[in-house]
Amino acid sequence: MNLHDKLAILADAAKYDASCASSGAQRRDSKNGTGVGSAGGMGICHSYAPDGRCISLLKLLLTNRCIYDCHYCINRRSSNVRRAAFTPDEVVRLTLDFYKRNYIEGLFLSSGITRSADHTMEQLVEVARTLRETHDFRGYIHLKTIPEASPELIEKAAKYADRISLNLELPVQTSLDRLAPEKNLARTKQAMGRIRLKLDDAAERRKQGDRKLRHATGQSTQVIVGADASTDADFLTRSEELYQSYRLRRVYYSAFSPIPEPSAILPAKPAPLLREHRLYQADWLMRFYGFQRSEITPLDQPNLALHIDPKLAWALRNRALFPLDLRTATREQLLRVPGLGPRNVERILDLRRHTFIRLDDLRRLRVPLGKVRPFLATADHRPSLTELESDRILARFAPKPEQLELFC
Repeated sequence: MNLHDKLAILADAAKYDASCASSGAQRRDSKNGTGVGSAGGMGICHSYAPDGRCISLLKLLLTNRCIYDCHYCINRRSSNVRRAAFTPDEVVRLTLDFYKRNYIEGLFLSSGITRSADHTMEQLVEVARTLRETHDFRGYIHLKTIPEASPELIEKAAKYADRISLNLELPVQTSLDRLAPEKNLARTKQAMGRIRLKLDDAAERRKQGDRKLRHATGQSTQVIVGADASTDADFLTRSEELYQSYRLRRVYYSAFSPIPEPSAILPAKPAPLLREHRLYQADWLMRFYGFQRSEITPLDQPNLALHIDPKLAWALRNRALFPLDLRTATREQLLRVPGLGPRNVERILDLRRHTFIRLDDLRRLRVPLGKVRPFLATADHRPSLTELESDRILARFAPKPEQLELFC
């Protein structure tokens, strides 16, 4: 099989992996005349796909052959798909050729498991090692590591990559036992724990002035939403644990979509994309707004509402806390107001030092007045109790009715 055919198969097979962002990478470049490539902190986009997607990373599988039989994976052992495999040298050549043509900024590399986890991990590490040491490649490299691989190999991957990730796939072991029997949640968490210790050590060495240290700056993971019976509370509970105990940079939520020739135990319909979106919103609230998982998905509501965002849903459950007086509300309180983000909260805190804030001031700050009015008291506005009634607010923010299709 020629290189072009392999690229067509293995680039397409990699599209199901969402955890390939390049944020957080250490800035490197080859401006001094040595090395190849460069990597900025937020990534540089060089080309666009026909559907408008911005492409900056060459995203590949080393191979789509796999000895595992995860029911939700199109590359599982029992799947009837066309198989292919790159050699490490072929991936290196493709990466350099694509970069020199100004198509990409770096490489995202994952793989099916062939022979054993250690054998596959050795090949992934060899790609990164060759790029870094033989070709002095300064671009971004993200390696998808294998929890079952030896700790020494995962540490080598972190030495050459900017970001490494281990896919959790499902939030509870019972679901893994049913859909991915070769995978083990405890083993994945152990690998994440070892990576966290190495990342903390590398960060401390950088603080002490070690500018030549090459080590990954973070780890991430991905979970599949809707392939099992896990609730949104299950996903967010696991994410909260990963952020707090393992300091993951990001948890990616991927809505389950039926694959060709699916397993009989998988759902027949895809998960709503809106559910994926709500999970990302809830994840954002935990990471940047100070919310706890228990506040977003209380015991009696384990799944997020699809018709309103989770921040508004929390505010409606806690209407007794509103309206907030803009003269005295703390930063933490303001961050919980629907429609206010960190930037506008900082602007409000700065502005109120000099004047009593009015609605026109909020309008000039481009605050969405329609959303914040029921929750804030300003110098010229105090919402009535009826404005905080759940039915009235829901009617204001509910999606507009749509004409049903006559034919399906």
